[in-house]
Amino acid sequence: MTQSVVVQVGQCGNQVGCRFWDLALREHAHVNKRGLYDEALGSFFRNVDPRKSDGGACYVGGRIQHLKARAVLIDMEEGVVHGILQGPLREVFDSTQLLTDVSGSGNNWAVGNLTYGSAYRDSIVNKLRKAAEHCDCLQCFFLIHSMGGGTGSGLGTRVLSLLEEEFPDVCRIVTAMYPSAEDDVITSPYNSVLAMRELTEHADCVLPVENQSLVDIVNKISLMSHDAKPGCVLKKESTVTSGQGGVSPTERPFDAMNNIVANLLLNITSSSRFDGSLNMDLNEIAMNLVPFPRLHYLVPSLTPLYTLADVNIPTRRLDQMFSDAFSKEHQLIRADPKHSLYLACALMVRGNVQVSDLRRNIERLRPLLPFVSWNQEGWKTGLCSVPPVGHTHSLLALANNTCVKPTFMELRDRFTKLYKKKTAWIRVHSLRRCPLSVH
Repeated sequence: MTQSVVVQVGQCGNQVGCRFWDLALREHAHVNKRGLYDEALGSFFRNVDPRKSDGGACYVGGRIQHLKARAVLIDMEEGVVHGILQGPLREVFDSTQLLTDVSGSGNNWAVGNLTYGSAYRDSIVNKLRKAAEHCDCLQCFFLIHSMGGGTGSGLGTRVLSLLEEEFPDVCRIVTAMYPSAEDDVITSPYNSVLAMRELTEHADCVLPVENQSLVDIVNKISLMSHDAKPGCVLKKESTVTSGQGGVSPTERPFDAMNNIVANLLLNITSSSRFDGSLNMDLNEIAMNLVPFPRLHYLVPSLTPLYTLADVNIPTRRLDQMFSDAFSKEHQLIRADPKHSLYLACALMVRGNVQVSDLRRNIERLRPLLPFVSWNQEGWKTGLCSVPPVGHTHSLLALANNTCVKPTFMELRDRFTKLYKKKTAWIRVHSLRRCPLSVH
């Protein structure tokens, strides 16, 4: 049995991570009716009650008992972590695996990476080692952080380099939240560009998720929930934007956005947590989708994002799910992969789907998708038998595709524009202090 450790850094990383643990527990409770500690639970949770090491009850009806998440929570502001410890998941986190400060990184990559990274280096390493020691067979580290803030980008990438230094043979998969153009953090282009260099150097795989794309998806689902045709309403406990199982007007926008990313993590880890006829090992993602070490940015798309209450699951809807995975409306960054070049692609399917359905859809889509000439067969497939709660099936597609280029170029342009303003400001003020004499 293999295990993985989730490292959550910064406000965004901890909020997304909290949603992942909540939804993961709901999935296990839905499948494991008796609440027994088994291999599925052991992949991301450990049993801290020695009396129940033989498979005793660990949770009943969603109530957590004797389970601890294989997680390390880091933030240089204590607000979010403190809120988690006051919430319903407080029992699932080991208090010794938390690291907080009070002042924050001031939206400054250098403060997070250099100042706090140096000050807390030994403490972070000790917590990572302790998390690893609780694993019988450590398979992967998942790092969740944002790119726009100081702690997420700066300290998050410092933690990534420490993971490579301390555990060079363990796969490092990063979920990075990219800021939108209207981001309220002025320095987000600086932080993102500086963080990207570290992601390129030290990660095995990066799953870029763009805030604006999440906003667009949430708005689209919200519009459908209010303006759907009679009889075509969103099915309860099916939409991935809601932790309560339905589109709730009381939820804040970023809660729905965080749930989408949490569902991305649920799908990518499903093969580690549940049985399947064609399970995909986490190490196989990097092995099969990354032909060159630095080209490891995998564009994620998730489908379905909702289920209509009045429709069964005929073959045409199953086929539509595969088509949706390659449409720009379902990408978690603003991109159209069909108009860009594929290096490789993984399809991770969950639920009541046959291998024949998977192969048929690959053959149907293959002529429509431009693959590089030297990797025309660059498909990787996974099939997990347990669907997400509320769905009969779901699909996560991970595409190593050149469509990430416009997103990265836009960040570079924003960086350049901000840097030019800064150099112009310095030039003007230096002239004011030291006026040139005219002869």
